[in-house]
Amino acid sequence: MPGILERFREDIQAVLERDPAARGPLEAVLFSPGMHALWMHRLNHWLWQANFKLLARILAHLTRMLTGVEIHPGARIGRRVVIDHGMGIVIGETAEVGDDVLMYHGVTLGGTGFSREKRHPTIGNGVLLGAHAVVLGPIRVGDGARIGAGAVVTKPVPPGATVVGNPARVLERPEPVEA
Repeated sequence: MPGILERFREDIQAVLERDPAARGPLEAVLFSPGMHALWMHRLNHWLWQANFKLLARILAHLTRMLTGVEIHPGARIGRRVVIDHGMGIVIGETAEVGDDVLMYHGVTLGGTGFSREKRHPTIGNGVLLGAHAVVLGPIRVGDGARIGAGAVVTKPVPPGATVVGNPARVLERPEPVEA
């Protein structure tokens, strides 16, 4: 059990660090539907992996109704992820989200096609996903990238890059570090 409690503490601390509206741990616990959705997703993902797929889908559906955040139980979500103003978030079945990701309302990590293979994006560590950003297909968004509000991303994003627009284009890319 210490592992679970430590993860809850990490999540609360991540919300306190990245959401200025959360003025203390109690506020974060009581008024962060994005965090509630992530906590429920952990249970749902465990059920999915344990082959209780129908129960996982039922609980994910109830979580969506309560929080406005839709995360498929098959999705893989990293540590210290913060969903700020989570209403309208959609994270598909084969999506993977790294650690320390900040996601604003209306973000879609969606699939393309109908295959049962990898069809949703992989989001690296430390990525910022602006409000209503749409990332589609089995592409990778590199570590530390920033996806602007309303961007529609259908091609891989290099680490550290900032992309904006529809279709998304690279606005800036960090200079390579020479060894």
